[in-house]
Amino acid sequence: MRILITGGAGFIGANLCRTLAESADVSDLVVLDDLSTGAAANLAGLRLDVRLDVRLGSILDREALDGAMDGCDAVVHLAAIPSVQRSVDDPVRSHLANASGTIEVLEAARRHGNVHVITASSSSVYGATPTLPKHEQLATRPLSPYAASKLAAEAYTLAYGHSYGLPTLALRFFNVYGPLQRPGHAYAAAIPAFIDAALTGNAITVHGDGEQSRDFTYVDTVAAVITDAIARGVSDPEPVNLAFGTRTTLNELLAAIGDVISARDGPPIRVEHVARRAGDVVHSQADGTRLAKLFPTISAVDLVTGLRSTVEWMSADIDAR
Repeated sequence: MRILITGGAGFIGANLCRTLAESADVSDLVVLDDLSTGAAANLAGLRLDVRLDVRLGSILDREALDGAMDGCDAVVHLAAIPSVQRSVDDPVRSHLANASGTIEVLEAARRHGNVHVITASSSSVYGATPTLPKHEQLATRPLSPYAASKLAAEAYTLAYGHSYGLPTLALRFFNVYGPLQRPGHAYAAAIPAFIDAALTGNAITVHGDGEQSRDFTYVDTVAAVITDAIARGVSDPEPVNLAFGTRTTLNELLAAIGDVISARDGPPIRVEHVARRAGDVVHSQADGTRLAKLFPTISAVDLVTGLRSTVEWMSADIDAR
């Protein structure tokens, strides 16, 4: 199979490429990425007998998208501008990349013979809905431009399935973490920012009291689900949560990170609480019932195991700076 990954040089995309490269079903990987948040170096060391075609370009460029899509059996659409805060700062740019860009990917899939499309949505679409765990039939109440743009991307993906018979799967990601997810910028995700501060002896900044909770999902678990979806041609007319129903407060996460780092003889962690950010959701937890029905053979990597691998990678990354 020939697979296109938009945003394939990013954190999730590059980890997915590694998993796909180990699949006997995959012969060719095509990556389309404008490197606005990814890095070509993330793709180093893939299995040599898989042909890798890395293309520098935007999903908003139809010519680049058509060239990358040509001959593909499936496309995993990960290209996006991530981060709630980034969307608050520049909502139009987030909309163009996340919503308009998704339509371009879907149109390209139609032009190339109804290619199977797997789109990354986000748990942020649930927004202010208080119900826990979040199941896919809940009303969506986005609190940020990012969440609204991901809801639009998801809705367009499913609408193309209904309107044009395009085989589609919209997966709602929940706080994905793991190796290749870098800190060091204003929009860094919580886990890499926390681990980087802890490993370098700096105070960890927590927005709010730390009692907000998340359903953290290790990146290898995400890659396993997507790889299985490609191999079996899984599509669904409704969105699907990609998480397993765990609920961890940031304070519990910090304690786990502290234990992992302490076991490596690292420094004790220090925490500094600041004001909560606009657009942040207080609690997030998935109902994984539909995921389990669609992907019964996939089990989640537990948080401590995932944190150990992430700390190991980040420690090496810090040493290499």
